[in-house]
Amino acid sequence: MWSPERKAGSIPSWPVVAGLRLYCHASLESPVTRSASPPPLVPVPLTADVFAPFGDVIEADQARSHLINEGRTRRFHALATSAPGEGGEAILSIFRGTPWPSPVTVRMLERHPLASQAFVPMERHSWLVVVADAPRADACRCFLARGDQGIQIGRGIWHHPLLVLQPLQDFLVVDRAGAGNNLEEVWFPDGESVTLAAV
Repeated sequence: MWSPERKAGSIPSWPVVAGLRLYCHASLESPVTRSASPPPLVPVPLTADVFAPFGDVIEADQARSHLINEGRTRRFHALATSAPGEGGEAILSIFRGTPWPSPVTVRMLERHPLASQAFVPMERHSWLVVVADAPRADACRCFLARGDQGIQIGRGIWHHPLLVLQPLQDFLVVDRAGAGNNLEEVWFPDGESVTLAAV
């Protein structure tokens, strides 16, 4: 499972201000030369290994299952552990996603500095996941998740809001309720973005 220790160091001390959108400028620790029109970001298949730096993949893993209810039910056990953070509680919600305009252009990222967030599709339709190890267009990675795969995004991991490929798709979401600001958004500088390749 994902844990903060998998990544070097702690979460960067980006300012967290309730209700304020932050804008990321080129004056980061290591200046990067960016092309005006980067190539489309091609989604790669979602697997537990490649997603490990960002969180957990939630799927029916036979190796983590056992029979219950007199052999009538197979339980896929403890596929992820919710981390609601100090003073928070884990809650269940349903998110109903609709597609972003095509082609999808990533112009911002968000993160939840206090807790993890899990998405599990309620219909078997493929969907997209965009995550990054820094709030920059050139740091984005895109994964194509099957309709029987969910994810749990680790605390403080940058990601794009929900990306569905169907006209409508519901997700069971496990995240945090409680005091404190648990949402930070960063919008890229004008002209900086990355477009997702068609799937």
